Amino acid sequence: MSASEAIDITAAQAQPDSKTRRYDRQLRLWAASGQSALENSRLLVISGSATSTSVLKNLVLPGVGHFTVLDPATVSQRDAGNNFFLEGESSIGKSRAQEAVRLLAELNDGVEGKADTSSLEHILDTNPGYLASYTLVIAHNLDPKLLERLSTLLWTDDTLPMLVVVNSAGFLGEFFIQFHEHTIIESHSETAPSLRIDKAFPALYEYAASLDFTSMDPTDHSHVPYVVILVRALADWKAAHGGNVPQTTAEKKLFKEGVQAMKIKFDEENFDEAEAQAYRCWTETRVPSDIAALFQDPQLSTLGPTSPPFFHLLDALWKFTLEPPHTLPLSSTLPDMKANTTSYIHLQKLYKTRAEEEKAIFKAFLTVPIDDALIDSFVKNAHGLKVLRGKKWGALDADPASLAAAAAASPKATATHLALSALAAVGSPKPSAEALTAAAQALLPPGVELPDEFSDAVGEIARAPSADLPNTAAFLGGLVAQEVIKMITKQYVPIDSYCVVDLVETWTGMV
Repeated sequence: MSASEAIDITAAQAQPDSKTRRYDRQLRLWAASGQSALENSRLLVISGSATSTSVLKNLVLPGVGHFTVLDPATVSQRDAGNNFFLEGESSIGKSRAQEAVRLLAELNDGVEGKADTSSLEHILDTNPGYLASYTLVIAHNLDPKLLERLSTLLWTDDTLPMLVVVNSAGFLGEFFIQFHEHTIIESHSETAPSLRIDKAFPALYEYAASLDFTSMDPTDHSHVPYVVILVRALADWKAAHGGNVPQTTAEKKLFKEGVQAMKIKFDEENFDEAEAQAYRCWTETRVPSDIAALFQDPQLSTLGPTSPPFFHLLDALWKFTLEPPHTLPLSSTLPDMKANTTSYIHLQKLYKTRAEEEKAIFKAFLTVPIDDALIDSFVKNAHGLKVLRGKKWGALDADPASLAAAAAASPKATATHLALSALAAVGSPKPSAEALTAAAQALLPPGVELPDEFSDAVGEIARAPSADLPNTAAFLGGLVAQEVIKMITKQYVPIDSYCVVDLVETWTGMV
């Protein structure tokens, strides 16, 4: 074999496959684990409306495994005019579910789509177990009575799928995710894991102590990472101050001046960086309060062999933090810093070696077998863990006091939510503003006035109570799909309340 042939073979082997190329951008967001969860999911979408198909478009493109459109309706002239996933007049009179599935399936040949022309009412009456095979159910502008039946059924058993309720009218809309419990390991927290400068592990401390800053080559001196500089500076400070870190403002200023005094050239950026990061020396590394709060989770008090792996991992984390140095396991991830390649790689190796040692200690606290990849992910992301507990759809409207509190805290968003809830309560295809106002007022406690912004919201609802506008559908489609992906992949932090959309004034809000 010639050298050129060997190079060609190596280059061919290094090329990503077609699937990796297709999903390259999203793999950067939620990695292979998230993509796998997406491809193994099954979605049930109730109705083939413009909004429903817009949601599905944003889920079919990234590769959701399977979707079913449940809709007994045929395509009307209105549907043909507002739904981009129908073929205009040629679709009129045909099954809306079948037409939507046929055209959505063209977006991604790796996704399985199915049309079901049954009615939800028939399924709830005769075969409610039909829903159990799905990961998540999405319902748009569903009849309020059917929606209540559906949400109640799915809420009765936490093994049944999550429910996303989407309602829209004209330029207004909202959505709500009904779920029991949602645990997140990869929340992609913007808070970086601790470098543990104030509690340096032995190998890092020994390395920092071994350096002779005064006789070091000037080039090497200007490339010592700030982490090493601070560990050494803190050790020297504590040796001269009875083992104490800088505490007062004057001491902290003096410490920073001491870091600057370590320079041998005026333009050593690594020492400037160390001064800027000096607060890490007197800010004690401890378990973040939101993570410590998870150790009180009721799931830990009833932990058993059948408990979800997340809570076994959380229990092990709690036990790990009870041991010195009473911190989360060390992360091997380092931020960028002023250093040459040799110094940075050496520091990386120190952190990686210690992180592996602490992961082994962590694993010893586990009482059930858990996949190594899951353990790695948990330890790496321990600083950003989340446990969310949701509510049943409609719980807010059934609680006048909570609605009043929401109206006081977020009057604009709550006004739109009240207007949409009033539309469902009135049940008329052409409700008057007066009837909608009365229905909204009835949801609030006696004596509590509707927000001033309600008049604008109710005007739009009365103007277009059943309009499924393409621009509202497209906007809601993107928002809902984004949250659905978060729920399926268990990555990033999803919305756990009503998300309200107003495209008259172009804003979103939370209730």
